[in-house]
Amino acid sequence: MPTTPRSNRLRPSLEDDAVALGILENTYNPTLVEFYGELGLDFVWIDLEHAGPSPWDGDRLEALLRAADVTETELLVRLPEPDPGMIRKALDAGVRSLFVSRIETADEVRQALEASRFEYDGEPGRRGFASPRASRWGTADDYAGTEDDEIVLGVTIENPTAVDNIDDILAVPELGFVFAGPLDLAVSTGHPGEPTHEAVEEHVDRIREAALEADVPLGGLGFGMDDVNEKAESGYQILNIGSTTGALQGTVQSWLDEYGGG
Repeated sequence: MPTTPRSNRLRPSLEDDAVALGILENTYNPTLVEFYGELGLDFVWIDLEHAGPSPWDGDRLEALLRAADVTETELLVRLPEPDPGMIRKALDAGVRSLFVSRIETADEVRQALEASRFEYDGEPGRRGFASPRASRWGTADDYAGTEDDEIVLGVTIENPTAVDNIDDILAVPELGFVFAGPLDLAVSTGHPGEPTHEAVEEHVDRIREAALEADVPLGGLGFGMDDVNEKAESGYQILNIGSTTGALQGTVQSWLDEYGGG
């Protein structure tokens, strides 16, 4: 008997101009993904660029996705590059929300989006058709007719070339969001480890202003809850509020600081 494909829980928030809050789960633990969902986070960020399992490891992705499926959270997966095969692999495992790094031009963004769609911009897309987990192994009702509507694909803007091309990038049809990457912008502008450097902040402001003008959702990092609140007020819709290791470090350090000795 046909089953219903899983709906993307992040997409309605973006379409309604709401703010989605999430956390970077940098231990890649399905139990923690499930726990964050129970706590009410809108998404759990899985970064496959800087650490964790291989982005080609479908089994590991499926385990993380199942943990998200039992709650009301969405897995937001970052891929290290706009490789069309890598994008298709993640989507077939069941990823619905993803963003890709290392893009510089609108053509690269378009190629990534084409790889994520059966139909794209009125033409045939480049998504492969099979019976993977995304289609409930071939049992999902009208998989081909509904899948494209559930995919949100964004890109990270993390170098000056991409910033220079931001208007063309934002004009690419069906772009889900842009994510301003201050840490990588700091590296690419010659100021590693200085995300608040004036040159970096100028680039981030340019990204924000262009995204708001183009009506494309904007994502970014929150450096403390004051910064999160400020960014939410200034137009950001996807905000990462911390990480697993960061939360643990802060909590454990506070315990140690309060220890009176023994």
